[in-house]
Amino acid sequence: VQLQASGGGLVQAGGSLRLSCVASGRTFYSTGWFRQAPGKEREFVAALARNGVSTYYANSVKGRFTISRDNAKNTVYLQMNSLKFEDTAVYYCAADQMGYGLAYVSSYNYWGQGTQVTVSS
Repeated sequence: VQLQASGGGLVQAGGSLRLSCVASGRTFYSTGWFRQAPGKEREFVAALARNGVSTYYANSVKGRFTISRDNAKNTVYLQMNSLKFEDTAVYYCAADQMGYGLAYVSSYNYWGQGTQVTVSS
């Protein structure tokens, strides 16, 4: 599986961005979004289980971010609304076959290259 993340950019606080993660090869994997700010560890943001229905969110983004999948396009999206300065980070998508432990970096063997999201205050 190869993953290609895109959609990052510079946005003012309160604005929105939509990240995309296109998968080549096998599909219908569990997919997660993680982020890493300078000097911090990579942290969980959101995940979509391989059934394409069950979703999970970090408390810090719940109610503001939405993860979804378009099977026809082999693409998982992360819609980010009401962005805050503290959302600034490099965002990574990840995928794997498992159906549990979706919030853990160690659960994923396939990673995209990352896309920078910068929120100005």
